[in-house]
Amino acid sequence: METPHVDDAFRALSNPFRRRLLLALLDQKPHDKIIVPGEIDLSETDPHRLETALFHNHLPMLADLGVIEWEQDSHMVSKGSNFEAIQPLLELIDNHRDELPDGWI
Repeated sequence: METPHVDDAFRALSNPFRRRLLLALLDQKPHDKIIVPGEIDLSETDPHRLETALFHNHLPMLADLGVIEWEQDSHMVSKGSNFEAIQPLLELIDNHRDELPDGWI
């Protein structure tokens, strides 16, 4: 799979759910899996709207970019083959999360 273009990386990070998901994967080993949305803090999000957006928009887009591997039947997500391409941006966000305005993460 081709490495995502910088615009694709920023598009992947342009949504709070996607940022939280990718940040949750940051500390995982390459083949570790997390359950979505269960292991992502989305307390302020309407669960019904999120489920629709999650399975029809967010996860397919991240999978198409190759930054996640998504097991649709089990709702399991792990790092994809292109995760390393966006990892520096995620580390930058993670290292400065206390300095970022509310709602950015």
